[in-house]
Amino acid sequence: MINRIIKTMFMVLIITEAAFAAHPLITDDSGTNGKGNFQFELNSEFGYDKESSDGITVKERGTEVKTSLSYGITDSADIIAGLPYQWNRTEEDGTLISEENGISDMAVELKWRFYEQDGLSFALKPGLTLPTGSEDKGLGAGRVCYSLFFITSKKFDSSAVHINAGYLRNEYKLETDKTSQRKDLWHFSVAGTYEIVENLQLIANIGIEKNSDIYSKIDPAFALAGLIWSVTKNFDLDMGFKMGLNQSETDYAILTGLTLRF
Repeated sequence: MINRIIKTMFMVLIITEAAFAAHPLITDDSGTNGKGNFQFELNSEFGYDKESSDGITVKERGTEVKTSLSYGITDSADIIAGLPYQWNRTEEDGTLISEENGISDMAVELKWRFYEQDGLSFALKPGLTLPTGSEDKGLGAGRVCYSLFFITSKKFDSSAVHINAGYLRNEYKLETDKTSQRKDLWHFSVAGTYEIVENLQLIANIGIEKNSDIYSKIDPAFALAGLIWSVTKNFDLDMGFKMGLNQSETDYAILTGLTLRF
């Protein structure tokens, strides 16, 4: 039971990171870089989760640092690649039972905005995760996985709303994962941004995703709030706080990041 809980938490983190958004948002927007332009992101996340089952308490601390680079192949299409590095520590009733770190699965995505008029826009984002992380350490699935997201964005004078609906297909190398993890998952989330003052945005995000744990009927749901500060036109700093809305989601996570456009 405890090992299954730990594995599920690892898989939820891997699945969630398959989509790239304006950090610290989980929900993506339809915006693109523009032809010939690059965007570099360096993001970090510290998460904590506590679970009790059969009289045993499991505490997990996870830290992730991710770099991603996107390039505008046309004005309305970007190609995006991201590589995360994770540190994971698990304690059972105060005793260390697992401590792993390493590169996780690399994600490659294509975002195509196919409609834009009067502030309303739609985009499609197909993606792949490549098995660069160790499945034995719980850092990867061991197989190529893929996803498809439909993105809706609506911009107003000083605010915007974004909606994501996605399908994720996971493949697993280990037999234990094949029998305990779902392959077909869905994702739905909504985010909003509001410019409080010039160059400072307040952001909020809420979402839910199908639980990868085949034995669980509770789908992890989250809420997130944060700030994005545009130091210059091409340089942003951000910070966010994410909390779980049920027991299947990580209790809380602190997110920080920077974005550079060139």
